[in-house]
Amino acid sequence: MTAPSGDDFAPAGAAFARLAAVMRKLRDPDGGCPWDLEQNFATIAPYTIEEAYEVADAIERGDMAELREELGDLLLQVAYHAQMAAEAGAFTLADVAAGIADKMVRRHPHVFGDAEVADAAAQTDAWEKLKAAEKPRSGALDGVALGLPAMMRAQKLQKRAGRVGFDWPDADGPRAKIDEELAEIAEASDDTRAEEVGDLLFAVVNYARHLGIDAEEALRAANGKFERRFVAMEAAAGTGFAALDLDAKEALWQAVKAKKSG
Repeated sequence: MTAPSGDDFAPAGAAFARLAAVMRKLRDPDGGCPWDLEQNFATIAPYTIEEAYEVADAIERGDMAELREELGDLLLQVAYHAQMAAEAGAFTLADVAAGIADKMVRRHPHVFGDAEVADAAAQTDAWEKLKAAEKPRSGALDGVALGLPAMMRAQKLQKRAGRVGFDWPDADGPRAKIDEELAEIAEASDDTRAEEVGDLLFAVVNYARHLGIDAEEALRAANGKFERRFVAMEAAAGTGFAALDLDAKEALWQAVKAKKSG
């Protein structure tokens, strides 16, 4: 089977062309937007990350209308970076689209070729092998993006190390490491306590990974639960919540928790 051609998606192609034209106009020194003209890759990067998280938030809330809008905002970020690259003579939005399409075809020979995979796990293994062949690494940890959220990056670093045999055989090791790091925090000086807390967080991520839990997703869910319960506490107390003493606030927390509002 061959990859679909661009002609199969003519409406999308026209929409992409219009987006590229809008972006070019925004960055046009003759009549463009002053703010857009001042931006560069580094100043736009935080917005790119923010938009990706807003996409994830819309998915979490199951809001399809919002998801459509947020995906558009994220796509604008791609067009923005591509336009700046085009101005520098590096690449264009068309190059970006063609490149990712080629990569997907290349890395899915079981779909676009004659290769076979038994299941999703086998496909993941095949993907990693193809990726490694395309981008040889100088070391096992090479290529783990510095810009990832710290918890997500910890998971990726641990997985990479595990692929070359540097890993606990089961969850008991990282669980014991948590106790060890807690003890070290208790003994730490003011100068070293932050470092020891970092080691503890790294150990917790490792423990979650060995339990088959995505630490980033788990913490996101915990944040959401705390937020829902806290809002319910404030609603139950009314305008006087801040003036309540800690015991009263704790009683409210337990009452909300008992109602399983989280």
